Amino acid sequence: MMLVQPMERLQSGIFITFSGNCRAALTFYQSCFGGTLHFDMFDEPLQGCAEMPVVSATLISGRIAIYGSDLVHNEGRRVGNYVAVFLPCRDISERGELIERLTSQQKRRTDFDMQQKFIEVTDLFNVRWVLGIASLSAGLSI
Repeated sequence: MMLVQPMERLQSGIFITFSGNCRAALTFYQSCFGGTLHFDMFDEPLQGCAEMPVVSATLISGRIAIYGSDLVHNEGRRVGNYVAVFLPCRDISERGELIERLTSQQKRRTDFDMQQKFIEVTDLFNVRWVLGIASLSAGLSI
């Protein structure tokens, strides 16, 4: 009789393409979310790159999985306003801590109405984060 092992739970997450600063970005996100960070780098420098580019990077924490790379598509990296990373928060306090961490190195910061269902922040790497609180949406209908 053959025993079938259950599949390991796959960690879903986000994939972000950076323009030469993937190492700095994922190291920053590790300071925000904790977790284990791993980089796969090129063996040799690429022409036009100041630093050794990251082929792939992985940050796995109990809260989020972030995957990234310095390798961009042929059309280049374009920062858009149509995609943001949604991250649910347990409560206003946890969301406030994440806002502080994600915006800690920015020169200009904004005061937020913490009672809002969703708050959007943009970090140093032009990644938009939508931080939501489930308890604020209780009883609301769409």
